[in-house]
Amino acid sequence: MLVLDNLNKTYRTGGHAVKAIDGVSLRIDTGEFVAVCGPSGSGKTTLLMMIAAMLRPSEGTVQLDEKDVYGMTTPQRARFRAQNIGFVFQMFHLIPYLNVLENVLVAGGAISERDGVRARELVQRLGLQHRMHHRPGELSAGEKQRTAMARALLNRPRLILADEPTGNLDPENAQSVLTHLRDFQQDGGTVIVATHGPAAKEFATRTVSLRDGRVEQSS
Repeated sequence: MLVLDNLNKTYRTGGHAVKAIDGVSLRIDTGEFVAVCGPSGSGKTTLLMMIAAMLRPSEGTVQLDEKDVYGMTTPQRARFRAQNIGFVFQMFHLIPYLNVLENVLVAGGAISERDGVRARELVQRLGLQHRMHHRPGELSAGEKQRTAMARALLNRPRLILADEPTGNLDPENAQSVLTHLRDFQQDGGTVIVATHGPAAKEFATRTVSLRDGRVEQSS
């Protein structure tokens, strides 16, 4: 279970304060597929980064399975994130000089034989076996995103966060990525997708609407 309590995030630039997230409180149960929707600038990415233990809130708490994420030390938080949270970025964030298999294995840190077996299984499951030894520059956008998905799944996380994962994809590849996220959710995982498009809503068990950093609606 994920509990967000009165989350706030204020950025200060050029002497001005900009409130990106304003008093967000949410409870997301294990096994939900939640679509966080809203226009550009509504705070979706900032919210996901705070949930992912990557960006400390200005105020408020993030608890995952009753553990206070920002009550941990930095090394503890890094270990917790690696063990429990997978993140899928819109822009893929693949390492250009590594091939598909190597990019998936990056998530393993100290790579073991078991990681290698798991990585190959994911590459096969996501239909990338024929691209296993290709580098990102040789892949289509859909193949890059599926590689990023495999990387996020490597450590068997309990929670996957996806920031506009279909934003650079055609409709067919977008459906494929969302289907893989739903498969993860149906296997007992929790999924939160930030999106400004309608596609993810078809897969979601709940939709949360953000506007100007505030929850406008949750249904």
